[in-house]
Amino acid sequence: MVLQQPARSIPIPPLESGDRLTRAEFERRYEATPEKFKAELIEGVVYVASPVTVFHGTPHAALVTWLGVYWTATPGVSVADNTTTRLDLDNEPQPDALLRIEVGGNSTISEDGYIEGTPELVAEIATSSAAIDLGVKRNAYRRNGVQEYLVWSTFENHLSWFRLQAEEFVLIEPDADGMIRSSVFPGLWLNVPALLEGRMMEVLNGLQAGIAAPIHQAFVQELVGRSRNLE
Repeated sequence: MVLQQPARSIPIPPLESGDRLTRAEFERRYEATPEKFKAELIEGVVYVASPVTVFHGTPHAALVTWLGVYWTATPGVSVADNTTTRLDLDNEPQPDALLRIEVGGNSTISEDGYIEGTPELVAEIATSSAAIDLGVKRNAYRRNGVQEYLVWSTFENHLSWFRLQAEEFVLIEPDADGMIRSSVFPGLWLNVPALLEGRMMEVLNGLQAGIAAPIHQAFVQELVGRSRNLE
């Protein structure tokens, strides 16, 4: 009698920066990594994130707070923090924050809980990742039709707000009051100097003024109408 040896399982290779993978293989390896591990697939190349310091964490919290307040006042819009996003077959980023339109927008939620398609607004905190966020990742977001892209470069303490116009990202400058107003999400106003200087009450006061503006109320009614049409 010949005893058969049990089949040996082939270990799943770890994700490493610079790996060139398909999106399916990237997801297979990612599922086998520890929970706190973060990696992204950008233009078919793996980028493994560095440990997060306060220079990333605090600005991240500020942006999520700003977007979260807008979300609570705008039914039909949803915010997400560090959520895997399947942009296309070569790009699966995990944006620091994003804002998407739930009905009639350019993205959906898959059965396994990932975002599929293109969120309307994406925000990234660029600390050690500045070259990526303002390079290959920006190009991937542009090509996939992200309408507004925010990059907070924390070492320089500079915020870049790009708006998609004629298939190109155009840098938007604050007005005389230091405010930038979203063209995709009416009422989403950002007091840029206040944000960069950590004056969050002023940031939220500026946002509240945007939320109270008639253009935001009209946007909310439009979103409500879209939801009713699906019933």
